[in-house]
Amino acid sequence: MARATAGEVKASFIHVGINDILDMWMGQSEKKLHDLFELARVQAPCVLFFDEVDALAANRHDLRQSAGRTLINQFLEELDGARHSNDGVLILAATNAPWHLDPAFRRPGRFDRIVLVTPPDEPARVAILEVLLRGKPVAPGLNLAALAAQTAGLSGADLQAVVDLAVEGCLRESMKAGKALPVQQSNLLAAAKQVRPSTKEWFATAKNYALYSNEGGNYDDILTYLGIKK
Repeated sequence: MARATAGEVKASFIHVGINDILDMWMGQSEKKLHDLFELARVQAPCVLFFDEVDALAANRHDLRQSAGRTLINQFLEELDGARHSNDGVLILAATNAPWHLDPAFRRPGRFDRIVLVTPPDEPARVAILEVLLRGKPVAPGLNLAALAAQTAGLSGADLQAVVDLAVEGCLRESMKAGKALPVQQSNLLAAAKQVRPSTKEWFATAKNYALYSNEGGNYDDILTYLGIKK
């Protein structure tokens, strides 16, 4: 989604993982973080995307080492653009644990907009399956709408698992038949029965935070998605 955003606004894109920042030597993590922000500023317009941002922006009350707090302070300073302008830089981040972020990151001008990315709905699952099956040896006339109807709650990664299992099953059949066979609807439906939604555990945890640690209403979207009245 972050990469697509960059494409929509015709901006350059920088993907940042925790391995791009964290360093065992004192002060190097802060330097790497600053250098990435500087690169984004030079390439503006630019989308700067932090993956698993909770590893870089954890709640300071949970940290025992001062090094982690120093990195967080550097991150906050870069977001504020107090010393260097962030004009033309769109800063996005993803996390599966927004409740672990330091509250300072959610103040205005920082990560002040939280968007819940839910599992894809049925039309989206059809589109995802079309992409995942592109280039695969599939039989003509696959009914992806019927397959999507059997995969409610599955994430994009879960759908990838469905396709992988279907291809593996087809390969086994091909080896027994002694000839290459295309992926059939039956292969995909059988694979779909083996994959369980990986998001259920996350929603169970998120539900508790939304019900009992939601003073600012940050997790209202979770309750709405689950059909729970406040």
